[in-house]
Amino acid sequence: MKIGLCGTMSVGKTTLVKALAKTAEFKNYKTATERSKYLRDLGIPLNTDSTINGQFVFLAERSSELLHENILTDRTIWDVCSFTMLAKSIGTHDKSQFVNAAMTLREQYDIVFYIEPVGVEMEDNGVRETNLEYRADINQEILRLLSLFPPKKLVILHGSTKDRVKTVLDALK
Repeated sequence: MKIGLCGTMSVGKTTLVKALAKTAEFKNYKTATERSKYLRDLGIPLNTDSTINGQFVFLAERSSELLHENILTDRTIWDVCSFTMLAKSIGTHDKSQFVNAAMTLREQYDIVFYIEPVGVEMEDNGVRETNLEYRADINQEILRLLSLFPPKKLVILHGSTKDRVKTVLDALK
């Protein structure tokens, strides 16, 4: 299966992938987690400074993940498109074209888990944007795009990591 986690910054996507990777159900899965530090060090602008070129790099990562038969990733095309839509340096036409192109990949995900930010404190990892308003804006954009371009199956996650692991495993049964 091709499984993606989506959600705004600092909601526990990477933590959840790492927890799920320890379960028997995911022993044969490739996992993909946050690569922001690596990409930043390559000179790719992140967060509010995103460029169309940088967003295509992020989209290429998501696309390459979908080449695997069994993948569990902490980012999806909905995340990439949300950051694209809120990027200040990308024009309206380019944003629209980018999202339409990216969404041609959505049917490749077997299931997408959206993680709600409610009750999750913002964590500063030294790379991500820590502005709470921007975090909320990204979340709203993800929800908007999930509504406009729904995945085959969408499950909403909340609660502790343990609660989320249980919900994921139950959804896959």
